[in-house]
Amino acid sequence: MGLFGNIFNKSEKNENKDKQESKTNINWVPLTSVSQFAEIKEKSKSKVVGIFKHSTRCVISRTVLKNFDQGFPESVSDKVDMYYLDLLNFRDVSNEVGYEFQVMHQSPQLLLIHKGITALHASHYDITQINLEKIIK
Repeated sequence: MGLFGNIFNKSEKNENKDKQESKTNINWVPLTSVSQFAEIKEKSKSKVVGIFKHSTRCVISRTVLKNFDQGFPESVSDKVDMYYLDLLNFRDVSNEVGYEFQVMHQSPQLLLIHKGITALHASHYDITQINLEKIIK
């Protein structure tokens, strides 16, 4: 393959690593439309709904997302619906999240919605300090 082929093409080892990294502990629901806000508010009447705003170009965001996902407690997985927002591809949705749920935009950012309002929000590394088991009972 040559020197440049090894540098610019993924090797089989890297492809396997990417597959391993794509495993998740959370059943993410993609947040791609403002019209989903009504669904989120309705669901939040009976359970907590989380929105994770992620910037795919940001190393901090990637690290926080990975740590949040790995530390996500199995005990709350049926008590919370988690929405994932790729804010670069859905910037209009990201902007509307701030207006709708009255939170200033940050990235990465986690919002917990309960009974239609933001019950808790955190950004950057503060996200990984949230004890979901204690909050979501």
